[in-house]
Amino acid sequence: MWHFALSVFLIELYGHSLLLTAVFGLVVAGSVLLFGALIGDWVDRNPRNKVAHASLFIQNVSVTVCSIVLMVVFSYKYWIEQIWDGWLTVVCYTVVIILADVANLASTALTIAIQKDWIIVITGYNRGHLAGMNATMRRIDQITNILAPLVVGQVMTLASNVVGCGFILGWNLVSLTVEFIFLSRVYKIVPALSTKSNPTDCESELQRLERQIEMMNIQGELHINQIPVLTDDNCQINLHVREIADLPLCLRKFKWLLSTCRDGWKAYYRQSVFLAGMGLAFLYTTVLGFDCITTGYAYTQGISGSLLSLLMGISAITGLLGTILFTKLRKMYGLLTTGIISSCLHLACLMLCVVSVFTPGSPLDLSILSPLIDSNSSANQNSSGQKQLHTYPSYGSVNQPLLPDRSSIHWTNNTVLFDNVLSGSGPNSYISITFLFLGVISARIGLWSFDLTVTQLLQENINESERGIVNGVQSSMNYLMDLLHFIMVISAPQPQHFGILVIISVMFVTAGHTMYFMYARKAKRKYKPKT
Repeated sequence: MWHFALSVFLIELYGHSLLLTAVFGLVVAGSVLLFGALIGDWVDRNPRNKVAHASLFIQNVSVTVCSIVLMVVFSYKYWIEQIWDGWLTVVCYTVVIILADVANLASTALTIAIQKDWIIVITGYNRGHLAGMNATMRRIDQITNILAPLVVGQVMTLASNVVGCGFILGWNLVSLTVEFIFLSRVYKIVPALSTKSNPTDCESELQRLERQIEMMNIQGELHINQIPVLTDDNCQINLHVREIADLPLCLRKFKWLLSTCRDGWKAYYRQSVFLAGMGLAFLYTTVLGFDCITTGYAYTQGISGSLLSLLMGISAITGLLGTILFTKLRKMYGLLTTGIISSCLHLACLMLCVVSVFTPGSPLDLSILSPLIDSNSSANQNSSGQKQLHTYPSYGSVNQPLLPDRSSIHWTNNTVLFDNVLSGSGPNSYISITFLFLGVISARIGLWSFDLTVTQLLQENINESERGIVNGVQSSMNYLMDLLHFIMVISAPQPQHFGILVIISVMFVTAGHTMYFMYARKAKRKYKPKT
């Protein structure tokens, strides 16, 4: 509900402009890039119940406070704009974006803790049970991503934005209590959650000392004589600690943060499933999904809002089919082969999108790739004019964040704010847009099966002591590649450019699956019995 409603609120606050939504998207992407490893390290270094409860509390409280601020701004917007020559409005916008970003970071921590760690322990490290649990949780995500926006969207449509904020506020307070009770219950039911496997003795001692240093840093009481004397058998930790102790307080904290981030990226790189994780991240650089980019393009091609909603519903069904396909393939062929089959299926379906670029009805204008072509050519002008008859700018906006958490792709109704778009004339042919959506919808079967495959590979192959920090870096990589796809759109924003974006997207997806093929080939060689 919050992911759906926040972008609508930001658009309404700034006069139906995408500026605040874009700023929020950049803040979210930047914060996860910077703090992903730190969040994962925090998950690793603390008890599971503490991490889950703290993340849940911070997430829900941030959303609740942000909802209160939005209710005040919507109710007294005119009065607020008169204070401090309008600067109070800027302060309110800043507070909303910061609170929303904090909620997203807490959500990231909770996702890492529950879906990347708890679930493994709960299933008793049984691969079959883990696959079933992953698929079930993904189905729950899919269904809630359909129903939640519909509920809050109806509330906002029938009532007002203030009522919508109040509804989300109340829902978060209730869900905070319910989730807290459920998580506590699960923690008690599964005793294994209360213990974490210890890393090597060297790492344990280093972590103990780092926690001691961190506390002393906060108090400003770190001195050389407080550092225990260690031997070479303890990996020369003594020298490392003494180097930190010689620095000023602020530099000690900063160096510790940099060291944690560096260690997180190093840990990610040395994982045996590094290529599989990178391959999954590359799949985020695409315009071939039901986000604001593709739906906006479809609307410029004469697709109605009601038809878009129907197509989203069908794509949700194909996504659910992908989770079923994953469980069937894994039982029959194993996890590695399931990833290969899913990759091939995904790529094969996306070829329909490539075909759509060159079929009748496509607004692709290849002259943008040849700036030296004579712009006064009447033939080019006539061709361009015919192709642009059915394209027009989208004056409305979207009701989904610029950078959503696409680790579980959101199926939202993106048509609410398109009501005021100029309808224009329809395309000369609907063949192109038909091929595009056939490809996008059918590709979700292979996409979700592949996503679940890589998710389980990460779960099975990452040491328990590094699950948090490695998955934190994986989240950072996902957001980085997601950010690249918006940079692509900013560089080529017109409908005539969309065909080029489709081809670039397929290239990124192909590169991602190629990385997985390389990983699978290496893994199969490693476990192949010698004769």
